[in-house]
Amino acid sequence: MAGFGHGPAHPVEEEDPRVASRNARQGMRLFLVYLGFYAGFVGLNAFAPKQMESTPLFGVNLAILYGCGLIVAAMILALVYCWQCRGNQAFPPTQP
Repeated sequence: MAGFGHGPAHPVEEEDPRVASRNARQGMRLFLVYLGFYAGFVGLNAFAPKQMESTPLFGVNLAILYGCGLIVAAMILALVYCWQCRGNQAFPPTQP
């Protein structure tokens, strides 16, 4: 019976190992930046819980502001990662 093959709908996209390596390094750098933000949040919660209870802005405590800041920072870092990975044209295509 022709036409019932369950192969991929699109041809397999070949990925340059240099581009994949560069993207992985960029991802690790951004992860370490976020890890620093998160470590600050955990450190404040562990060692200065009274500071996290303070209300620096519009009656909202620092814990809520910092937590929302972590979410926004994750989104911004994801956009930065996408933007950096779009520059795959830095490497000329390899000849087969």
